[in-house]
Amino acid sequence: MRKPTGLERLYVDFDSFFASAEQHLQPHLRGRPIGVIPVDSEHTGLIAVSREAKAKGIKRGTFVRDARRQCPGIILVTARHEAYVELHRQILEAIDTVVPVRAVCSIDEMVCALMPSEWPHALRIGQQVKDVIAARIGPVLTCSVGLGPNDLLAKIAAEMKKPDGLVALHPDDLPGPLLSLDLTDIPGIARGNAARLARAGVSDMAALWRLQPKELRRLWGSVEGERMWMGLHGYTVERPETRRRMFGHGRVLPADWRSLNGAYAAARVLLAKASARMRRAGFAAKALAVWLTDRNSAGWYGEEHFRSTWDDPSLLASLSRLFQHAEREEMRRSRSVHVALHDLVPLSDIEDDLFDDTPEAQLKRRMEYLSAIADQLNVSHRKTLLHWGPWVTIPGGYAGAKIAFNRIPDAEDF
Repeated sequence: MRKPTGLERLYVDFDSFFASAEQHLQPHLRGRPIGVIPVDSEHTGLIAVSREAKAKGIKRGTFVRDARRQCPGIILVTARHEAYVELHRQILEAIDTVVPVRAVCSIDEMVCALMPSEWPHALRIGQQVKDVIAARIGPVLTCSVGLGPNDLLAKIAAEMKKPDGLVALHPDDLPGPLLSLDLTDIPGIARGNAARLARAGVSDMAALWRLQPKELRRLWGSVEGERMWMGLHGYTVERPETRRRMFGHGRVLPADWRSLNGAYAAARVLLAKASARMRRAGFAAKALAVWLTDRNSAGWYGEEHFRSTWDDPSLLASLSRLFQHAEREEMRRSRSVHVALHDLVPLSDIEDDLFDDTPEAQLKRRMEYLSAIADQLNVSHRKTLLHWGPWVTIPGGYAGAKIAFNRIPDAEDF
């Protein structure tokens, strides 16, 4: 455990990234209230809103119908994930001209490490990062920059004067600037955690600061509480490397697809996308799970286990069997469908018995080879040219890769 004495971390956090990206890419949208939606549907919520829409009271998560009522002039744009990933790549290149990017935290957040010789000039370097983004990308895509002794405090600093802010939290100044924050301003403290802290008599930052690390661990119910205490008090926090646990995709279904047949057609496409990602990452799966939900968030869950498998025909056969179970259990209508390949095994750990000449083994090797060939063709042509069985286009937007909080798709995912 180490306690830095300088501003070792520089955190970049973009403002309303998806909405600002659309205004950057489509100049006619600048200065206008816009909302970004995941699919072209009236029955969805906004995943990003521009500053102009925020000024009208629109928030992320607002349903389309409510957004139209609150702001009749709002412009709705369907998310274009490929464009945002390309902008992300350009942003990383721009920042690297000033200071190396240490880690990418999400599509619109990244952290940089400053050398000891740079600590006295940290604010100037932060301004240089903002200036190079404006010069090389454009003035519309603004970011807030935070500086601190560790990742957590730098992230908190970046949030303190949004939008377009530049704030430093020096270790010598703690806890002063933190005491004016609400508990939910701290990354990792959601309303549920804040309520748990309040029941223990911790209702503000001053009370949180007075806790001992073991007390916060007990209140949190895990080591994450102690890690948060260390981060807030300016210590470096090393986290164990996470392991890939699953590959999956999900979709809210269009209204006329909300039958078992529609959910199955969509699930086939989602599974093909997930299995291609899994193969590119060098894994096979030993289980496939399917969730079907209705409008009340209830529904059906099925799971099938098998030997390590990575070819599409075998996985699609498993999916078919799961949907047969759903039909027998009378799951007739579904609002959304999700598929997940899990119990992953690195392909390098799978021993292939080349001397197994049974028809089943020969067929499996052939299907694996053809699945790899299909991946190569589809990636090289940036479209689905080769697939197994019927292929459908799901109305309303993306069937495959989407930007998640902690995952940025590769170009091959689209």
